[in-house]
Amino acid sequence: MAYVVTEPCINCKYTNCAAVCPVDAFREGPNFLTIDPLECIDCDACVPECPVEAIYPDDEVPEEWEHYIELNERLAENWQEHIINETKDEMEDADEWAEKEGKLDLLQEHWD
Repeated sequence: MAYVVTEPCINCKYTNCAAVCPVDAFREGPNFLTIDPLECIDCDACVPECPVEAIYPDDEVPEEWEHYIELNERLAENWQEHIINETKDEMEDADEWAEKEGKLDLLQEHWD
């Protein structure tokens, strides 16, 4: 089992979760974070740190976000060079985006 970052993270990218990860499992994309399932040790340290409640164990991801399990795996592989293990400023307007739903179309998979 690994932990999975889901939709609430899109356009927010709070990094408190990455800063507490003991194995550097987080990867950073342009407007989203992901967890590398091969690195995650299921320690649960990141979950309480996420202010938008975007992180779930892979067997507890809400049904409407189950596609994020595969998405995390794929993006973690694509973003291997973008390990994040410290707190950075969240995205501009993150607090406004935190409560919005239906953000998958806004996910940026590639760095410009």
